[in-house]
Amino acid sequence: MSVYNRLEALKISLPAVEPPAAAFVPVVRTGNLLFVSGHIARKDGKPWIGKLGENLFTAQGQEAARGIAIELLATLHAAVGDLNKITRIVKLLVLVNSAPTFTEQHLVGNGASELFIEVLGEKGAHARSAFGVAQLPLGACVEIELVLEVG
Repeated sequence: MSVYNRLEALKISLPAVEPPAAAFVPVVRTGNLLFVSGHIARKDGKPWIGKLGENLFTAQGQEAARGIAIELLATLHAAVGDLNKITRIVKLLVLVNSAPTFTEQHLVGNGASELFIEVLGEKGAHARSAFGVAQLPLGACVEIELVLEVG
């Protein structure tokens, strides 16, 4: 099944791609690897502001990470023209705006990891790091960057 058929079956529509808010490009390609700049969580079109373990729960962080994964797919579609060209998600870096006592960053990251596997199957399985950080741009609750391979 094509990536687009899976997205349709999951009732996922790719959003419009927003231009970067600072001095960087959304995607850099070297050979068959694409490095995708960090995307922050959004809710109702605005940065999803909050700190896990303080005013957001793990389930909300997972929802935010899933939304970021969808935005990352939209960015990839704009960059390569066809998501079926993805041969492997290589690595995710998940940054979680966390209270000092919050220790479930890995569970927040599952929101994105599970979405990539749902949409891409075996090609979506990846290596991952998840970190708690004191703050993220615009106060966002989660930021994710990724590395992937295309054919």
